[in-house]
Amino acid sequence: MSDVPARHLNLEGASNFRDLGGYATSDGRTVRWRQMFRSNHLGHLTAGDIEVVRGLGVRRAFDFRGREERMAAVCGLAEITVHSLPIEPTVVAALRARLAAGSLSAEAALEVMRESYRSYVRLNTHSFRALFAHLLDDHAPLVIHCTAGKDRTGFACALVLHVLGVPDDVIAKDYLLTNDFYRRDPASGTDLPEDVRQAIGSVHASFLDAGFEAVRADYGDLEGYLEGGLKLGPQEREALRARYLQS
Repeated sequence: MSDVPARHLNLEGASNFRDLGGYATSDGRTVRWRQMFRSNHLGHLTAGDIEVVRGLGVRRAFDFRGREERMAAVCGLAEITVHSLPIEPTVVAALRARLAAGSLSAEAALEVMRESYRSYVRLNTHSFRALFAHLLDDHAPLVIHCTAGKDRTGFACALVLHVLGVPDDVIAKDYLLTNDFYRRDPASGTDLPEDVRQAIGSVHASFLDAGFEAVRADYGDLEGYLEGGLKLGPQEREALRARYLQS
């Protein structure tokens, strides 16, 4: 029997709740298990879910939801300190504008998603910078989330794994695990065509690629983004690796 912890925790009232631990880094270390989790919002946890999350020792949540999203579903555990790192949602409004203009299709929806990832870099780097500042304070065990736990959260977790030294192909595979574990809210976006809802209800490699294309366009390369955008010099990066990696 394997003693490796489960990566995905199947919570009834939360979707895509996963551990970022267990991944090998390029220098031979491993991301620590049960320190950093990712999820959708924590506002609909059942009593059983709450016991699971309490059992994990989670004490901090880093929440990328916008103001109205946060008000609609407050974290269900009073003992978790929630740090708001808001990135206001733009996708559904952009899709509805295209629908009204008669130019909405599944492919157009995919491009709207890609543009949203570009905007994470161009308009919202300050929120990701704040996340790393908190991670340097070592508040683990912790959870990173937004509303769906797939896009804002997915890009944030890809950045975290990059900083820790996890190889690009492994990061891409972890990102795409969302398609195995995310449960789309059937009540969300019901005014949009079903093929559009399907397109935005999953993640695609091209979404993450678009974010990193914006990194290269605006900062030259990932190293430039870490230094200039996220304010993570070599000392800060090694401090993060010392806290979240094991030999």
